[in-house]
Amino acid sequence: MKKHISIVVLLVLPLLFNGCGIYNFSGASTGTAESFQVNFFQNYADQSPGSTIEPQLDRDFTNSLQDLIANLTSLSLTSNGGDLVYEGEIVEYRVSPMSASANQTAAQNRLTISVNVRFYNTTKEDSDFERRFSFFFDFPGTQLLENVKGEAHEVIFERITQDIFNASLADW
Repeated sequence: MKKHISIVVLLVLPLLFNGCGIYNFSGASTGTAESFQVNFFQNYADQSPGSTIEPQLDRDFTNSLQDLIANLTSLSLTSNGGDLVYEGEIVEYRVSPMSASANQTAAQNRLTISVNVRFYNTTKEDSDFERRFSFFFDFPGTQLLENVKGEAHEVIFERITQDIFNASLADW
């Protein structure tokens, strides 16, 4: 009998905490918001001197942010009229040498991506913000960016989208 009660408690307890819609196990505080929208993050980084042109970067980043919020909250994704609105632009995409080898070539390179984000919460306006988020990926100077780009984008997007999520919804 005790074993059955323990199993029921273990199954029901997470539903009680998650079912309230205010807090969930990701640490997100969505308040009374029911929907979110992520507007297309235009890539303006390719207009900066020294920046690399990267097609599809804007689409991939926008999708990455949408996926993270959808996976960590119970909010519905909408294309307009969202309770929570994310918008902005990619403002930096740059490869820089980090260290030189003995023959004056780059021993290590760093890809840096920066995104300017504006967040609006129509249910709690004092939480609105505009901020720049940035992260990097280091790779050997002997490798071309093209060879590590997939992994680099994944690592950088994961970190930046998590930082955006934490800044907008984590109420610790």
